[in-house]
Amino acid sequence: MMHQMYPVAPHHFVYELHKDFHFAAAHYVPHTDAGKCQHTHGHTYFSNITIVGDTLDDSGFLVNFKTIKDLIHQRFDHSVLNEDAAFSDANASYFPTTEVVARTIYEIVQAYLDTLENKPVCLQVFLRETPTSYCIYRPKEASTL
Repeated sequence: MMHQMYPVAPHHFVYELHKDFHFAAAHYVPHTDAGKCQHTHGHTYFSNITIVGDTLDDSGFLVNFKTIKDLIHQRFDHSVLNEDAAFSDANASYFPTTEVVARTIYEIVQAYLDTLENKPVCLQVFLRETPTSYCIYRPKEASTL
């Protein structure tokens, strides 16, 4: 696993949790402008998810690290992303690009966090597709926290 410091948006929460993990997945980008990425190929994605909040749960966690990893790893590891219901070959907003995968990870994590009593918030998702290419997804509402 790469060790790195990730940029984080300013926030007013007491706790800031980071979970690093990786998953292997194949994908293709179904658009002529994608060049070679139009063809099925794979990556080992490295992700960092930043979660913030003010209140710990009954076990003393903001959120359990393993649960966050499992939400994404069990769904996407060793898969073809284009076959997942979150992605589409017909709508560019849902092509499995790094940007869209990062946004999708955010949506999955935040949907889970919304079920928790202590109401943590996913502040950002950092997603590295290659050693030289990465994306940070930070929802607009998180920038006002």
